[in-house]
Amino acid sequence: MITIVDYQMGNLRSVQKAVERSGVEAKITSDASEIAAAERLILPGVGAFGDAIAEIRRRDLEQPIKDFIASGKPFLGICLGLQMLFEQGFEGGDHEGLGVLKGDVVAFDLPDEYKVPHMGWNAVDVQPAAEDWGVRSGTHFYFVHSYFVRPTDPAVVALTCDYGGSFCAAVRQGNLMATQFHPEKSQGDGLRLMQHFATSPIEVA
Repeated sequence: MITIVDYQMGNLRSVQKAVERSGVEAKITSDASEIAAAERLILPGVGAFGDAIAEIRRRDLEQPIKDFIASGKPFLGICLGLQMLFEQGFEGGDHEGLGVLKGDVVAFDLPDEYKVPHMGWNAVDVQPAAEDWGVRSGTHFYFVHSYFVRPTDPAVVALTCDYGGSFCAAVRQGNLMATQFHPEKSQGDGLRLMQHFATSPIEVA
């Protein structure tokens, strides 16, 4: 069973469908006790950083999410679910993130020939942190974002992508994995990544 966090800002049904296509049952919840008791947890997200983190706090979900990550059980963040893991985001102001990972979230500052948001298919390069993910360099995933994460520790960078320069496309730290792209919208390769998450070993801290 995979639990998907509902804070009214994620493409929840498409994430649930992608999980179920990998052969694993998934449920959507905003109940803190169900998040705490989850076996595997997905934090999705679509929209603005400030609104999303405010809604998580309004629903008293911040601590259950952080406690789950600290438990050692598998956690997957998607898009905003990646960005909110960091200390600070600058979309529409200066906002405090969950602070699970050190670093910040900043806007693309690109030449005019690059459209923002970065939208569509783009290739990733695999870094050492993702060598067991079953992803090959050159694999294309689907992106939609105007901001990107800047981890303080380069060792957590799992995948990179080039869009007017290299940026962090995914992170991995222990039981935590999170992607800037949308695996649920990335067809076969995205579904394989979801299946990797769904079947990875649980090592409770």
